[in-house]
Amino acid sequence: MKDKLISAHGSIQQKFPFIARIAITLYDPETRVLKTYLDSSGEDKPLLHYQSPLENAPSLKEILDKGLPRVINNLVTFEKGAHEHTQRIGRQGYAASYTMPIFHAGDFIGFLFFNSYQNNVFTEQVLNVLDIFGHLISLMIINELAIFKVMNAAIKTTSHITHLRDPETGSHLDRMSRYSRLIAESLATKYELDDVYIERIFMFSPLHDIGKISIPDSILLKPGPLNEEERSIMNTHARKGREMIDDIISNFGLDRISSIDILKNIAEFHHEAVNGSGYPAGRMSEEIPLEARIVAVADVFDALTSRRPYKDAWSNEKAFDTLKQLAGEKLDIDCVNALIANQQKIELIQQQFKENIYS
Repeated sequence: MKDKLISAHGSIQQKFPFIARIAITLYDPETRVLKTYLDSSGEDKPLLHYQSPLENAPSLKEILDKGLPRVINNLVTFEKGAHEHTQRIGRQGYAASYTMPIFHAGDFIGFLFFNSYQNNVFTEQVLNVLDIFGHLISLMIINELAIFKVMNAAIKTTSHITHLRDPETGSHLDRMSRYSRLIAESLATKYELDDVYIERIFMFSPLHDIGKISIPDSILLKPGPLNEEERSIMNTHARKGREMIDDIISNFGLDRISSIDILKNIAEFHHEAVNGSGYPAGRMSEEIPLEARIVAVADVFDALTSRRPYKDAWSNEKAFDTLKQLAGEKLDIDCVNALIANQQKIELIQQQFKENIYS
């Protein structure tokens, strides 16, 4: 999708060379947060790895409420704005912008932005053409997200059967997917991760244990510790998960989905350990894909801080201490440190996605 956006930008610049940046943000309706997703602006990335509650962007919320695009032909005052995103845009030097809301089947998807370093460029004539390009770009985004929706629906239908049998709850998946995103965001600079990768981590992490559908109830639901034979059977869920995902991708013709290997790696390798003692392949350190190392930390942390039939929920502090002990042995040090560095955001996620009596 990144290549398509860059190509569309090139076509637009042939007619309007003053268009310096095209960017897309996605909306998370569960948390009402806007997240940066794609851009075509080369080195100009004023909002890289940025997210913000929609309520903190009143000008964008007004666009959404009206359901109409917005033109600002003079952004000189933006650097003095009250909100971080407006200040960043102002510091970058953009002088004008055109913003379109993206809707699909009545649902708000996100925003599409056109930015220019020149002011007063978005004339009526220019907007008539940009509207066409904007709708085409929006359709590309909607089409890509629709493909993911089909895939997620197929996988989650199967996964739902797993979680009807598995004591883990939907709230666990909500939390650990957002912990995974926190870790990926914190590591973005060091590992040169783009916003698409971060979003894929968020989307795919809840599917890490899909292979548990292959595990017999007598093992999956056993209240006490597993014996050696049972543990061996339980450990097959990682490889089984990868095989199930491969089958679903093949059967639904989803091979063209970008970054699909991230999903495969999460399912297969999230139980590997950096010292080589994990399964299914006994990989070590960087041999384990980063996405699997990220999800492993998020999954362990939420397991420790969640109540289970056999244990009470641990405090965050006690769980952090355990993660530190496991860092460098079972868990990746960078991923552990990245999670611990976001304690306030962790607490917010825990407040938003609490367990309930029906979970």
